[in-house]
Amino acid sequence: MENTKTEDWNNPPARREENKKVLAGILGIVLGGFGVHKFILGYTQEGIIQLVVTLVTCGFGSLIGFVEGIIYLTKTDEDFYQTYQVGKKGWF
Repeated sequence: MENTKTEDWNNPPARREENKKVLAGILGIVLGGFGVHKFILGYTQEGIIQLVVTLVTCGFGSLIGFVEGIIYLTKTDEDFYQTYQVGKKGWF
């Protein structure tokens, strides 16, 4: 009789792109005006726009990055991954 039960301890986890929620959230809060959190998530165009908006508004545009950082950190890991890394939602 063959044992068909698989043992989870010796199976490697399914390969999935790293969830960047905490890193993007903290960088959004601390360096949001520079768009660093956008660059971390791979949104180069949005990161450049964030930087320009911050420079044009004399720093007030950094509030967008601050708010986005808080939004990132309050989402569940799976929700963040599906929304921002799989779905590529660029803003809020």
